[in-house]
Amino acid sequence: MIKKYYANADNTIVNAFKPNLTTRGTGANAGQSDVLETFSIYGREATASAELSRILIKFPIEDISSDRTSALVPASGNVSFYLKMYNAEHSKTAPRDAILTAMAVSQSWQEGIGLDLEGYKDLTLKKSGSNWMSASDSAYWTDINGTLLAGGSYHTATVNNADVKTEIHIFKQTFYSGLENLEINITPLVEQWIDSTYSNYGIGVFFTASQEALVSGTMDSVTKRTPGLPALDDDDTTQSVLYNPSGSTRSYYTKRFFGRGSQYFFKRPVIEARWSDITRDDRGNFYYSSSLAPAADNMNTLYLYNYVRGRLVDIPALGSDKRIYVSIYSGSFNDVVPTSSGLQVLSADNDSFVRSSYLHVVTGGIVSTGIYSASFAFTGSTSLKTIYDVWFTGSMNTANANDATKQFFTGSMLPVILEASQISQRPNHYLSVSNIRQKYHPGETARFDLYVRDKNWSPTIFTKASNNISTKIVQSASYRVYRVLDAFEAIPYGTGSDLHTGLSYDVSGNYFDFDMDLLEPGYAYAFKFSFYDSSLQSWIEQDEAFKFRVEDYEY
Repeated sequence: MIKKYYANADNTIVNAFKPNLTTRGTGANAGQSDVLETFSIYGREATASAELSRILIKFPIEDISSDRTSALVPASGNVSFYLKMYNAEHSKTAPRDAILTAMAVSQSWQEGIGLDLEGYKDLTLKKSGSNWMSASDSAYWTDINGTLLAGGSYHTATVNNADVKTEIHIFKQTFYSGLENLEINITPLVEQWIDSTYSNYGIGVFFTASQEALVSGTMDSVTKRTPGLPALDDDDTTQSVLYNPSGSTRSYYTKRFFGRGSQYFFKRPVIEARWSDITRDDRGNFYYSSSLAPAADNMNTLYLYNYVRGRLVDIPALGSDKRIYVSIYSGSFNDVVPTSSGLQVLSADNDSFVRSSYLHVVTGGIVSTGIYSASFAFTGSTSLKTIYDVWFTGSMNTANANDATKQFFTGSMLPVILEASQISQRPNHYLSVSNIRQKYHPGETARFDLYVRDKNWSPTIFTKASNNISTKIVQSASYRVYRVLDAFEAIPYGTGSDLHTGLSYDVSGNYFDFDMDLLEPGYAYAFKFSFYDSSLQSWIEQDEAFKFRVEDYEY
């Protein structure tokens, strides 16, 4: 699953020389520019002159916190947060082999209303906004002790003051061509903001210290400024150059990103929350334990969904520990109800070790509100056509379903026997999204059901006449979304560690939920699917594309 939180403030601050190469634009504000810029210039005005540009950007962390409270975003440890910024092409050079640093800003700042990133003519004077020397129209950049700073105030590992409450996180990304997008996992910092370890003042993005311009000699003289003076509105040459004796004598000019005011919907700065919401319910894909399969593949997972009046709720009878048990039974003489004692199963404990103390009872657990699961390997007789799962609470030693304290549900499965093959299999699939609509609206989260079958499927006349066409379950499937107009990839495949575009499955087949707020209204889009081929150890994109539109509501 994916949720996006777009920036609610950004600015570029500079101490670069104005076109006259005499005065610096330290009072300039660019809070309303649709482009953000960072660079480091060495030796343009004089042999050792240094000019820098840094990016400030802030996100609505309170929205993330609210969504977590509402269970729209998982708890800490189950979700990753990525800072994403998109390259803005320009006619100037791009900084090759550059390293950008992202770190938390430690002071409140104003966005401002300036636009000019060329002549630095839009000043903070008598207007709101941050600049190189000032966090706002009434406050300088300072540390917790009141020491005056230039270029912003940040939480760094070298700060030694009472505001440092716990670990300081500094993030970096290398730009080899200089044209890459920025994508950094900043999960630890976002979690610190959510739990109020540090106040959310946003992030600073700029070149790493070794690539910002070298400045040798004495420390800069910012501290000599008289506290309480109005914020700068113009040049401050002597107090703006950062002391950096280990810096670079090479220039890195210039890296630009699209800002939050960009007209490009998908290229605005964003914190992207990613997590796997994949549910793998093996009721329709249930296998006998086999020596052909490794231990992990012999495990089956079953789910129980407790819907009450159309909503998921916890089963009250389970108590505070929410423990539930499952036993597996063979069928009666007519194969319609569970009977006899429990069949032999081997269950896994919380550490994924197989348990053997109770061969007929599996301990299940809660997944989320109203959803329970149990995992086990099935070692019963391969002659059984139908087996039954009985979910209950009571004694672990319960051998007969009728002895359970409380029974909640009885389901059924058609177990499959694993078989080896004499030929190399290369699956070729036919796909259909059975419930896709022509049009969706922003704010809508839709569920899509993916039907899959083999293209070489050859049913008999009897099969055609007597059976519904069953779907093939794909255990590892992922989706992407592209804009039909220009093939722009709006949502790429998330097949990494987060698996945030993965498909779930149950007895009805594969499915996934998609939030239409992720897409810009007024355009047609299409889903594409990719299946993991374990023999090739790669993802194989399928041929079919499934189109739909996102439109604003008409009032």
